[in-house]
Amino acid sequence: MEKSISILIIYTGGTIGMVNDPVTGALVPIDFRHISGQVPELRRFGFNLESVTFDPVIDSSDVSPETWIRIADTISDNYDHFDGFVVLHGTDTMAYSASALSFMLSGLEKPVIFTGAQLPIGVLRTDGKENLITAIEIAAARENELPLVPEVCIYFENKLLRGNRTIKFSAEHFNAFSSPNLPPLAEAGLQIRYNRNLIRYPTVRRPLTVSAKFDTGVAVLRLFPGIGHSVVSAVLKTKELHGLILETYGTGNAPTLDWFLDEIRSFIAEGGIVLNVTQCPAGAVEMGLYETSAGLRAAGVISGKDITTEAAVTKMMILLGSSLPKVKVETLLSKPLSGEMS
Repeated sequence: MEKSISILIIYTGGTIGMVNDPVTGALVPIDFRHISGQVPELRRFGFNLESVTFDPVIDSSDVSPETWIRIADTISDNYDHFDGFVVLHGTDTMAYSASALSFMLSGLEKPVIFTGAQLPIGVLRTDGKENLITAIEIAAARENELPLVPEVCIYFENKLLRGNRTIKFSAEHFNAFSSPNLPPLAEAGLQIRYNRNLIRYPTVRRPLTVSAKFDTGVAVLRLFPGIGHSVVSAVLKTKELHGLILETYGTGNAPTLDWFLDEIRSFIAEGGIVLNVTQCPAGAVEMGLYETSAGLRAAGVISGKDITTEAAVTKMMILLGSSLPKVKVETLLSKPLSGEMS
């Protein structure tokens, strides 16, 4: 007899898990052990669905590396007992969490699908039911007894996106997420159509391991016309700052002012690492394409290519926390580790 597919639902918090209290009418977190009462369609799957709820649940704005470690440990502890995992998460920091998990879970060969909602699952017009149902179906999808999508993804409003390629771009539309530099891994219409040529499949089988050490001595500096010397200096002289994500213009361009480049050079000379990421939602850094980026390259700034800021932050935190030599961290920042850059 064919083994039933088992999916673990991990509810960390967020809008999707809210329902109206029958007594007070206020929105309260749902008990996901009884999720089929809110989403009876789940009974038709025939899957073994189990759930774990964080206690206390975590608002998306309060997510931290400790949250990512809890999620990763939950997956690791249950890895041999389930065929896939669905992580229910608030939308505001979902792209950060999905990015972090993609770097933390080495040897991953099963789906980890993040999803959530713009409206609570207990509200009549909720988008949460469809997101949850389809995320579970994708987590359970198999071909030749192997998972169809063995990587960390975000499913939202009919699209399955690689987690570390995703940004949240809308605070009000159901279509809240975008993957500007990589097409969807799957699209859900009358059928779920998978873009298999884009999905990352393991080439070497190895056991799942979790990287759980983070260095949070990271900052993001977004350039703007008129940014002052004192502002840049204050950021770069922040105590225990080890890495900077520099959000530049266009293809990686920045001011050519002497004081600006001197500050960058000094930070790098003192052991800091600077990663150049474009402010543009789509496109990539190409340092040296214009003279206004040549100075950064000469100073030792690393090109982030087409990585998102969310992926850049989490990747840098993990690499800085790995106790690797600076030159090795710089090398790994400049190359794709989990499909996060082209």
